[in-house]
Amino acid sequence: MAGRLTTMSHSRPTNTSLLELHLSGIPGLQHLHHWISIPFCIMYLITLAGNSTLLCVIKADPSLHLPMFLFLSMLAVIDLVMSTSITPKMLSIFWFRSTAISLDACLTQMYFVHAFSVMESGLLVAMAFDRYVAICNPLRYLSILTSPVVAALGLATLLRAVVFMSPLTFQIRRLPLCSPGVVDHSYCEHMAVLKLACGDATFSNTYSLSVSTYVGSFDSLLIALSYTLILRAVLSLSSPQARKKTFSTCGSHLCVMALFYIPGLLSMYMESYHQELPPHVQVLLANIYLLIPPAFNPLIYGIRTKQIRDGARRVISRRRPIAEKVGPSPQGTGLGVKSIP
Repeated sequence: MAGRLTTMSHSRPTNTSLLELHLSGIPGLQHLHHWISIPFCIMYLITLAGNSTLLCVIKADPSLHLPMFLFLSMLAVIDLVMSTSITPKMLSIFWFRSTAISLDACLTQMYFVHAFSVMESGLLVAMAFDRYVAICNPLRYLSILTSPVVAALGLATLLRAVVFMSPLTFQIRRLPLCSPGVVDHSYCEHMAVLKLACGDATFSNTYSLSVSTYVGSFDSLLIALSYTLILRAVLSLSSPQARKKTFSTCGSHLCVMALFYIPGLLSMYMESYHQELPPHVQVLLANIYLLIPPAFNPLIYGIRTKQIRDGARRVISRRRPIAEKVGPSPQGTGLGVKSIP
């Protein structure tokens, strides 16, 4: 009798009663969750500290209010939102076995993860174009990348993400889901949630693959084109030091971009075409492209950039005299009242 009930519960399609899902974490590695949480937590803390510091420095130093650093500010905000949308819940699964998540919260998380991933991809294209103009056409840099142009590029990346990802979320919201609602993933990844669908999920599956393939291939092609033109211009430089510096900068940028595009696309295609790989490999790949780039971006684009380091020094030097004025002096207390001998 219990077996019949279990079978019935697994086969019953439902869309209205299944209001709660359960995230399994990393399938097959549940016994290692506590250990896996350590690097994940460290990367999240680096993401929070690095991107927040970057935003504060760029805002506080007027000399950094240039197109390159405005794009970098947008990237920092995207990284903070994208990482925060999955990591706290993921850590709660690893530490407290808090696997439950409401259907609405799951769909919200899914929308934020995928929409901000598309936004980051578009912004990486804009930043590659910015570097192309700065290196190949430096005299016209500020006349080409004016504030309205920078704002338009940022708005375009936002609108593209909304247009591409909204149908995906609405479609899966309309699909009937089968109980028990166990998602074999550490967050509400679209393809993993789609496996719970009892109805025809062909459109959602095809649409997801088409959008991901288009965004990944088209954006990476534009980035590759920009950096190819940059490298061609660099090779014409007479200074070996200038060539070495540019090669180093471009190489680090491309490495971070590869960590963003390759694991994400591999995870999606493995999930879609049911490749014979352990489930934890797919989940770990999906985590890598959402956790490592947000932690590395402020280091690669920020700390390694001389203007950012100089700006941070200026901000610190400006705040130091203020702290000295507020602090106690030899003749008085911190409240400015002279001490009584």
